[in-house]
Amino acid sequence: MNPTIFHLAFPITSINDAKTYYVDGLGCIPGRENPHALILDLYGHQLVAHITKEVLTPQRGIYPRHFGLIFTSEDDWLKLLQRAQKQELLFREEVKDRFVGSALEHRTFFLEDPFYNLMEFKYYRHQAAIFGDSELKSIGDTK
Repeated sequence: MNPTIFHLAFPITSINDAKTYYVDGLGCIPGRENPHALILDLYGHQLVAHITKEVLTPQRGIYPRHFGLIFTSEDDWLKLLQRAQKQELLFREEVKDRFVGSALEHRTFFLEDPFYNLMEFKYYRHQAAIFGDSELKSIGDTK
């Protein structure tokens, strides 16, 4: 079976600013581009940044709307974290460890792009927690 690729479209107001952030900053590989949209490869997944004329505003917290990746290698997670720090990307939430000592333990940080899109990047200590452990009810922060 061929791998399935995730696709996500999101709003931006500038192709150039999106390229600066996502390609130069986050390390995405640029794909097709026109005056209205930019395709990006984020670790093998397709992001499509679409120009909007709507006024974009930040959401108050990290919920409900954000997207991101779950790394299965802590080293890969750390490499992205170090890149984000070196590129001085805006951290909406700094690195933290959630549910320490439990089957759901994971490391996470949130970034915010220039268009107020939020991204979360995680690494779970126990991969079963990514989809499994359904008897456990904790999801996200309670704040």
